[in-house]
Amino acid sequence: MYKRIAVAVDGSAISMAALNEAVKLAKVMNSTLLLLYVCEELPVIWNADGMTPYPMEDVTKAFIKAGEQLLQKDKVRVAESGVSVEARLVEDYSGRIGAVISKEAAQWKADLLVLGTHGRKGLDHFLLGSVAENVTRSATVPVLLVRGTKS
Repeated sequence: MYKRIAVAVDGSAISMAALNEAVKLAKVMNSTLLLLYVCEELPVIWNADGMTPYPMEDVTKAFIKAGEQLLQKDKVRVAESGVSVEARLVEDYSGRIGAVISKEAAQWKADLLVLGTHGRKGLDHFLLGSVAENVTRSATVPVLLVRGTKS
């Protein structure tokens, strides 16, 4: 039985599908959910003139604010479904988001980790990487991957 279920959220449709599955499990098992949002390393973003970089501090603050808003919205939605819920925003700019998700779930003592996956293959997988794959390689608890639809 899974009493503590961590769910990685990022506001995408695939993330929402994973959250929906986690809520279903939590209702059946009377579990507590932890919503995890990780602020990850950002590439340099250039101003419209193409000559000067955009102030990264401003971009980082915007991502943190967006993460806080998403967590609040998802937390309310989960609580309204009758499931006990916590939320955690993690700032980690190491570039290894999958490992960060796994570490946070372990520190929270999760019994299960749920996240969405695009199911990319070939060149897309090579170029974009796979957070889900990194999580499954680094997690110390069972991982439930919720497959998104092909886009």
